[in-house]
Amino acid sequence: MSKEILKLNIEKAQMETDRKKEDVKNGVMRQRYHFMPQTGWLNDPNGLIYFRGKYHFFFQHNPYSGFWDSMHWGHAISEDMLHWEYLPPALAPSEVYDDHPKGGCFSGSAIEHDNKLFLMYTGTANKGRGYEQTQCIAYSEDGFHFEKYEGNPVLTAPEGILPDMFRDPKVWKHEDMYYMVCGASRENRGLALLYRSGDMLHWKFFQVLAESRGEWGYMWECPDFYPIGDKYVLTFSPMGAGDHTAVYLVGDFDYKTGRFYPLVSGEINWGFDYYAPQSFPAPDGRRIMAGWSNEWEWMPLWKDWGPTYKEGWCGFFNIPLEVRLMEDSTLQFLPIEEIKALRQNPEYLDSLVITEEETELRAGDGVAFELKLKIDLEKTDADKLELFLRCGEGKKTVCLFDFENAEMRVDREKADGWSRGISRSVMYLKGKRELDVHILSDRSSLEIFTDNYRNNHSNNIFAGETQNQLKIRAIGGSAVIKEIETYGIKDCYC
Repeated sequence: MSKEILKLNIEKAQMETDRKKEDVKNGVMRQRYHFMPQTGWLNDPNGLIYFRGKYHFFFQHNPYSGFWDSMHWGHAISEDMLHWEYLPPALAPSEVYDDHPKGGCFSGSAIEHDNKLFLMYTGTANKGRGYEQTQCIAYSEDGFHFEKYEGNPVLTAPEGILPDMFRDPKVWKHEDMYYMVCGASRENRGLALLYRSGDMLHWKFFQVLAESRGEWGYMWECPDFYPIGDKYVLTFSPMGAGDHTAVYLVGDFDYKTGRFYPLVSGEINWGFDYYAPQSFPAPDGRRIMAGWSNEWEWMPLWKDWGPTYKEGWCGFFNIPLEVRLMEDSTLQFLPIEEIKALRQNPEYLDSLVITEEETELRAGDGVAFELKLKIDLEKTDADKLELFLRCGEGKKTVCLFDFENAEMRVDREKADGWSRGISRSVMYLKGKRELDVHILSDRSSLEIFTDNYRNNHSNNIFAGETQNQLKIRAIGGSAVIKEIETYGIKDCYC
């Protein structure tokens, strides 16, 4: 009977999507080249994997409205991570362990096992004992039609761990063993629990992989753990850690003991809208990562979900990023190479002197565009450089490079009437001859990468179609731009 309930709930969700998807496709706020749902609500990326010649993206999904509610797993496939074929949901609430109307099938991950595609996810229920989160398994022969393991749940919260803060399993294989890291809370501190299994179905606790000492909040959501170069990386989104949305730790790991020894910590993104990133290995060896472009209402810098719910949808992913390890064990996060295939109408300038008088730039249609700058720090004597993005109708987003105080700020207070806040980050300028800037603008978002892709800001901007001007000016002197590249970007939303 439970298999029939799952099938019926998936069919019901797909019927709702089919009924509304054309309205979303014609919505004025829909993204042009960022991954988003055909309809309804999207948050965390789940189960990112390359399986049988296709990229599979799963995602937290409510197909019935543009608000968070009963969670399904949406599903889409692609050959380039830009053009997507949407499929029926992979998972829907159907069992006693995942049928809570304000819960359902929470986040998790995917792995190939026994030539099948396995999903490991958090089931959420409430049977009179409060919210209970357990770890569950579903699997598929073809990668499209899933059934839930009859032995679910495969894990319940261990002693000392709050049962409503035990979620988001990320699974991987090393040699002949499967490993899983799961987010949790203990004594008001966030931690990542490490488990292992020989068959993907029977799991045993192995070790506390890492734990907050108070600096990283009371709960770690959506942990991820993977090797890169000769190091290992742990990422998570901490609850109760101020304005930190996604952080990383780089260090050494010992499979014999399950101990992780962090050496370096850093911010994946300094903007308001980057949360719950998950990564996976691409077939060419790249480590690819995608995150949810938003944050939760309980976070101190949350502004608003924005106006897209009026069009029947809410939520999208940031552009997929390639993660690279630097010599100093910090990480770079570069937009995937595939995005170059979307470029059109290129324009180049070899050199431009920016004064205190505003200079207008052109990049595509001013809405969906790519902009790359190289600022000559040796020839620049200005105190600051202001870049005005998505200007028009008396509104604008201001990207400020403060050379005097070595700070970068993205101000969206006057951007669109919805968004609020100024995101800030430190620029490491000592000894540098130039500062690189790479900007990706889409209909409802701005992603700004600087300092060799180690200082990045992702912010949602729900700007009007006529907010399509781009301007730049210096303050307290002049600034020299060595190179400027601009491109329009093709619409690839299906």
